Amino acid sequence: MSCAMNFHDNIVQPVFFPMKNIIQNYAWGSTTSISCLFGIANENGEPQAEIWMGAHPNGCSSVKVNGKEIKLSELIAQNQMAVLGEHVYKRFGELPYLFKVLAAGNALSIQVHPNKTQAEVGFARENELEIPMNAYNRNYKDPNHKPELVYALTEYQAMNGFRSITAVIENFSRLAIPEISDLVKDLIHHPDAEGLARFFSGLLSLEGEEKEMALVVLLAQTKLSKDPVFELISELAAQYPGDIGLFAPLILNVITLKPGEAMYLDAETPHAYLKGTGLEIMANSDNVLRAGLTPKYIDVAELASCTVFEEKPYDSLLLSPESENGIAEYSIPVDDFKFAIIEDSYQREMSVSSAEILLPLDATMLLIHANGDSCMINKGESVFIPAYAQCYRVQCKGRVARAYC
Repeated sequence: MSCAMNFHDNIVQPVFFPMKNIIQNYAWGSTTSISCLFGIANENGEPQAEIWMGAHPNGCSSVKVNGKEIKLSELIAQNQMAVLGEHVYKRFGELPYLFKVLAAGNALSIQVHPNKTQAEVGFARENELEIPMNAYNRNYKDPNHKPELVYALTEYQAMNGFRSITAVIENFSRLAIPEISDLVKDLIHHPDAEGLARFFSGLLSLEGEEKEMALVVLLAQTKLSKDPVFELISELAAQYPGDIGLFAPLILNVITLKPGEAMYLDAETPHAYLKGTGLEIMANSDNVLRAGLTPKYIDVAELASCTVFEEKPYDSLLLSPESENGIAEYSIPVDDFKFAIIEDSYQREMSVSSAEILLPLDATMLLIHANGDSCMINKGESVFIPAYAQCYRVQCKGRVARAYC
């Protein structure tokens, strides 16, 4: 290898740490997708929603050190500077991202994630109010933002960002629902961010008979129309009957990613994953403000305060990678994580400046290091590589997903 290595006394220092990852069995997860894609057994037929790869306390991966299984967070804590890399250690002081396989059999809740400042203020405020971390009405689990990128492994349907205000007005004018006519009229007279904020908040705040009757009219329309958006609403109604989030496809962009396509999800932007399996990488946070398709707590006022009410053009949703020498890198506007797809490789040399996670998607992957360390990783399994590795060689007859920063 071309890069110089510094190891003492000719001892082989491990640089490849195969990961044992937590599978989260959330109710919305697919019972078949992860098993079909990666051959990971699901003997009990449980919903396998997410595979977590990282050091998040709610689902920390494990690695083996000297034959003993320890949490990845413990490995990092042994020498944070060397493992994370100097710039990551000084900037974050921890592994700043969480990498996932996400398999949605049913829709996830409509969500907004706060920006960094909002998360810090909200987390401090709820701590001061002594709201328990597991309380039903707790909004902020940590002081961090949660930007996300999703890369589709199968067809992957999602909602992301507000449609044009003109389209929202057209959709709801066509429905002509008496219970929300005043909200629609206000939006017509104020087709701007403030008007959209009042409309969105007002819709989410509907209760009792008003909410029930508005949904009756909506669902009646789904039976009369063959428009794909109403077919989607009908599907969601079977999963979340009586939920105000059933109006969301008329307000938010609906997109289906093809396998290999990717999308970035900004903070302060409403979105939801509806069905399909993909890779997801995000800042190391668990902050979620919900806006529907959920039995969980919805804090409309806090949600609105953390939402940017701007139109998101449909043609801006897909991320185009920058491809060079068989590596597709996805440019994103945050420094918490980077994401790339390494194409079919033969003895490809990779440089390392931060802690990274590799996940082969199609075939077994061989990793080789100049110090003699090597390992084989099956598709659907992952490996942690500390920054002190400096470089390595990868060989794989298929795609390898790379999470780093």
